[in-house]
Amino acid sequence: MRYAYRRRFKKYRAILNPAPLITASLVLGIGMGGFVDGIVFHQLLQWHQMLSAKVPPDTLTAKGVNMFWDGVFHMLMLVAVGVGVILLWRVAQRREVDKSGWLLAGGLLAGWGIFNIIEGLIDHQLMGLHNVREAAASPAWWNYGFLLASVAMLLGGIVAMRHRGYKPVTHVPESIH
Repeated sequence: MRYAYRRRFKKYRAILNPAPLITASLVLGIGMGGFVDGIVFHQLLQWHQMLSAKVPPDTLTAKGVNMFWDGVFHMLMLVAVGVGVILLWRVAQRREVDKSGWLLAGGLLAGWGIFNIIEGLIDHQLMGLHNVREAAASPAWWNYGFLLASVAMLLGGIVAMRHRGYKPVTHVPESIH
């Protein structure tokens, strides 16, 4: 029955509200982007830590300070992911919301790009807390590359969210109001 409903009214999907799913996926993408940054760059590759440009982790105490602030960062990202999951749960309960996979994927990618842009501008450029790759011969180029890749992620997410497998309608049948 549900499949028949979707198939019958697929061309009318444009009237559904995309904003709740976009909001949920952006928030979830921000949190997930932060987790990827923290896990990959901070922990696995160990290219930097949260304060590694200000407090070089060359002593046990300095390493502990950086680890503490990495933990604070991860806690904030956990909150963002939790809020994103709650918003996504609420989207699933609503019938009038567009539940397009393109919106979800695009929002996740755009959210990740937004996180990276904000983190790159604030932590790398304005406050100088750390560089993408502290031990590089030219850390500034890594920072600029990170921002460029982040803008590409944001734009890719926007393109995905704007992708539609249907055309807007001018007439909506009474049976789906």
